[in-house]
Amino acid sequence: ERPGCPLHGAEGKHAENGQKWRSLEHKGPLFPPEYEPLPSSVSFLYNGTPVILRPATEEVATFYAKMLDHEFTTKEVFQNNFFTDWKEVMTETERQLISDLSQCDFSNIHKYFVEKTEEKRNMTKEEKQVLKEEANKLTEEYGYCLLDGHREKIGNFRVEPPGLFRGRGEHPKMGKLKKRVQPEDVIINCSKDVKIPEPPPGHRWKKVQHDNTVTWLASWVENIHGHIKYIMLNPSSKLKGEKDWQKYETARKLKLSVDSIRSEYQSAWTSCEMKQRQYGVALYFIDKLALRAGNEKDDDTADTVGCCSLRVEHINLHRHLDSLDYVVEFDFLGKDSIRYYNKVPVEKQVYKNLKLFMNSKNPDDDLFDRISTTYLNKKLNEAMPGLTAKVFRTFNASTTLQEQLNQLTTDDMTLPEKILAYNRANRAVAILCNHQRAAPKTFEKSMQLLQEKIKKKQEEVEKAKKELKQAKKEHKQLPSEVLVQKMEKTVKRLLEQLKKLQLLETDRNENKVIALGTSKLNYLDPRISVAWCKKNNVPVEKIYNKTQRAKFAWAIDMADENFQF
Repeated sequence: ERPGCPLHGAEGKHAENGQKWRSLEHKGPLFPPEYEPLPSSVSFLYNGTPVILRPATEEVATFYAKMLDHEFTTKEVFQNNFFTDWKEVMTETERQLISDLSQCDFSNIHKYFVEKTEEKRNMTKEEKQVLKEEANKLTEEYGYCLLDGHREKIGNFRVEPPGLFRGRGEHPKMGKLKKRVQPEDVIINCSKDVKIPEPPPGHRWKKVQHDNTVTWLASWVENIHGHIKYIMLNPSSKLKGEKDWQKYETARKLKLSVDSIRSEYQSAWTSCEMKQRQYGVALYFIDKLALRAGNEKDDDTADTVGCCSLRVEHINLHRHLDSLDYVVEFDFLGKDSIRYYNKVPVEKQVYKNLKLFMNSKNPDDDLFDRISTTYLNKKLNEAMPGLTAKVFRTFNASTTLQEQLNQLTTDDMTLPEKILAYNRANRAVAILCNHQRAAPKTFEKSMQLLQEKIKKKQEEVEKAKKELKQAKKEHKQLPSEVLVQKMEKTVKRLLEQLKKLQLLETDRNENKVIALGTSKLNYLDPRISVAWCKKNNVPVEKIYNKTQRAKFAWAIDMADENFQF
């Protein structure tokens, strides 16, 4: 048994030799329902004339029609990719007839699906309950597996239905057809001694294998990027929890080596070898700015970069800027096409090296042309087994949260103030990791409602204060201590409610364009949050929802109030 592991019972010993399980039994993935053709009253028009399409062609047309009120369908790249892929599905006759997307009229199909959505929304409570029960039945059948005799929840047991690829940012593949996954595309993984899942009638699996060194249950290759998709265990499962725990333990281990690693990369800045200098500066950025390492990618993916794939055009050097010396201005698209823009003062030697790296290069040349992510991670692994650039991100994110919570929390805070302090600490991490989001579509409306609530509460406070003043006046003439005390309590309660609403307004405003979830679920050791909750008498439910509490059950069990990352 591995010492200190919260999830390794005696039955977990076989994990030592790379085996993740002894027996694995499941029902296989749940496929989306087959396409139901449109009623004859709903027609697709070409050049103003109704055209009857064969079901396969019609299905792809419905994908586009459903998105008519979305900005994607106004984009040229989306339109071109869709039309190219749609024509491949058409029969020869359909292809000859439908040659121009601008002559295609999908409005009747769009209207039909809007009405269907409205019908669903207006269902009675009883009708909705029937649908819910049917969904629950499928979850019971497909959503669980038997892993070493234990019933474990499966994360994503449904195969994604076909549709049009959207992508993030200005993705060059937006609008392409995500094809329907067939059982013939799917590899099943289970143990030899159990009943093999049955494919849907008339189909067979691509392959059935019995590999207990992996934890996935089924896999297939999606057609847009050629990536492998997996059906995995739910984040709350024992195996996933252990992997999570190990990830944070590796990041904590870095704490012991980080000073020597920092000294080592700083001394590399003055190395005789250009490769070493580039390694030292790249690692400095990864450590100081929590940049992703960045991998070499194919040309047909979005032009996003990380640290090692930065080009000369992505940075500007300023000897003096905003009363600061040696400033590097970054401007590039990071993961998911999210813009990274930052102006950072750096060490003088880093600044000098960057000038050297950029010397006589074109804007589209690599800034770090002598190193790769593979080389960087190999060097890091030599410094500490299991260390990669990603571990630095986890380490710096968790360290930031711990430091911020220690700074921002005081004993005399009310519960809403403590929660605001926690969210501010989480926000500091999200900003460090550049986790941005667009302001939610409902933001303005929900803020307006909240501001109206605040206004109403302020009026209630004013009214209660006036009544208290009046009661105190009357109390002098006609003693009624009980009434005055009661009214003082009312004023105090209303003021607390008002403060709570005002704190919520501050929190929402600060959170408008920052996504807290990614760091909370992937980069922050949950034991920091659990220990903080226990120490400050904050219910864990205020920080983690039900799903998150299941994912981090191991941390909730093992962290006491004295845990420090």
